[in-house]
Amino acid sequence: MRFNYKKLVAAGAATLSIAAVLTACSGKKSNTSVNKDTKHGIALITDGNGVDDHSFNQAAWSGFKDYGKEHGLKQGKGGYQYFESSSAADFTPNLTQAAQAGYQTIYGVGYMLTDSVKAASKKYPKKNFVLIDSVITGRKNVASVTFKSNEASYLGGLAAAYTTKTNKVGFIGGAKSSVLDLFEAGFKQGVKDGAKALGKKITVYDQYIGNFTSTDKAKSIAQSMYTDGADIIYQAAGNAGNGVFTEAKTRNKATTAAKKVWVIGVDVDQANLGNYTSKDGKKANFTLTSVLKGLRFACKDIADKAYKGKFPGGKVISYGLAHDGVSVTKGNLDAKTWKAVQAARKQILAGKIKVATAPSK
Repeated sequence: MRFNYKKLVAAGAATLSIAAVLTACSGKKSNTSVNKDTKHGIALITDGNGVDDHSFNQAAWSGFKDYGKEHGLKQGKGGYQYFESSSAADFTPNLTQAAQAGYQTIYGVGYMLTDSVKAASKKYPKKNFVLIDSVITGRKNVASVTFKSNEASYLGGLAAAYTTKTNKVGFIGGAKSSVLDLFEAGFKQGVKDGAKALGKKITVYDQYIGNFTSTDKAKSIAQSMYTDGADIIYQAAGNAGNGVFTEAKTRNKATTAAKKVWVIGVDVDQANLGNYTSKDGKKANFTLTSVLKGLRFACKDIADKAYKGKFPGGKVISYGLAHDGVSVTKGNLDAKTWKAVQAARKQILAGKIKVATAPSK
């Protein structure tokens, strides 16, 4: 359930904390009174999807809960809270609400919040701001967080090359950007290198949805790719990527487990989205692996630094394969494929494999 905070305030409900309203809405007991120390409160401003998007925002929110658990803080003022955005029009109002509600460190999740975070950091110079997946320079109260998603996507592409039976795989992205270039570039390079090692010729279909919300369009694109022979699709499309899982499940339920098509998950471990029962009555799973972006770790890491009075303002922190800032799950990878993936990981860390940051033209 989403709330319009502007309307809430305008209605004169100033005596209710935002956290109390949110927890009451979700059916959870309000626990906002337990946070007596308000100096360490952190707030999450989502992109156009909610915290339960099975992807980007969910990963960040998990880090917030980890932070609260470690420091004995509860959801609400002085602890941790989220402000959901239905669209870009909500970014600035939500940042303002978070700052005025007393949260000290405020996170903007996604490059689409760059301009709004930049403006808010200027308006509230005594607050800490964290921008995920983009960079703001010249602001001592802003920490910018980036991820080497191309490295983990390379491993996903390698896994696809070792697994495909049709020698046709697909990539479906959300909205085209330099951030999504990392996913596409890494995946395609991994497929290419895997194909070369195996003596295969593998075709990669690629298409962008144009946003991170249109599950129907993602489903339609996936349907087309699977129909054209792809047996594995890597989706880097946020909430829209759920449409790819929907299409794969529909197809897999209509055939035997041995003939399943696969999906490669993104951001968080999406193995649970691949559970299904095949036509021959077998319980199975079609999430081949998931390419993890360490938002959970990164969000908690920076919050912990702020808690200790060491907020990395003015810095750009980049998380890669080292310390599992990005990674892949073993998922349904067979032993041979997992061995190849682990070997490639070591080579990337050693600098023996250089992964591109933009797709080749």
